[in-house]
Amino acid sequence: MSVITIEGPIAAGKTSLTELLSDRLQSQPFYEPVSDNPVLPLFYEGNKAVAAGKWQTNPYAFLLQIFFLNRRFKMIKQAFKDDKNVLDRSIYTDELFCKMNYERGNMTKIEWETYRDLLANMLEELPNAAHKKAPDLMVMINISYPNLIKRIKLRGREYELPEQDTSLEDYYHDLLKRYEAFVDTYAESPMLILDGDRYDFVNSTADRKEILRQIYTKMYHLNRLNKDEWQYLVKEETY
Repeated sequence: MSVITIEGPIAAGKTSLTELLSDRLQSQPFYEPVSDNPVLPLFYEGNKAVAAGKWQTNPYAFLLQIFFLNRRFKMIKQAFKDDKNVLDRSIYTDELFCKMNYERGNMTKIEWETYRDLLANMLEELPNAAHKKAPDLMVMINISYPNLIKRIKLRGREYELPEQDTSLEDYYHDLLKRYEAFVDTYAESPMLILDGDRYDFVNSTADRKEILRQIYTKMYHLNRLNKDEWQYLVKEETY
């Protein structure tokens, strides 16, 4: 069994890469719950109110993290049942977002502590928890602030635009710094870092083939693909 998580900041291309890789591996994709998330727009409105001094904390920050945590664990439990699953985001950066919201004043201390306790308890309840909590491979997509903003504008969710809430500019810069720190300290599983500024795997066929070859080769070196599988997949992305 192989579990691969696709990571990266907002608008890095996680969903697109999850779809692409799961299709190539003929595996089940598990997507981040965004399109059917009723809390997400409320969270952005709450952040805007906090930044404007209207509210002391964001009442939707904790609710959003619980929503994501619940959906994430449902995905993980399902992923443990099959081979070569690809997950859009992981529990590790869920905690990153939660801690950021606490430290930025969007969440109370008791909410942050409750989230951490709940996360720890839920981890213990995972199937195979005694020997498998981390993915077999984390694929991290790094992008710069200009590209993050460019992609946010392209996907067109108004509540994510700094033009709608000027406090989001600082929020996104903070998020990118925290992802950099996360990459430097993460040790739960092997990680493959992709340059999301260099490779436009959504729109460029050549870039798409290149990043897939990088992922296949990493999986092969980790014994998550045998030699025949690796050679076949790489050949498919060569022509």
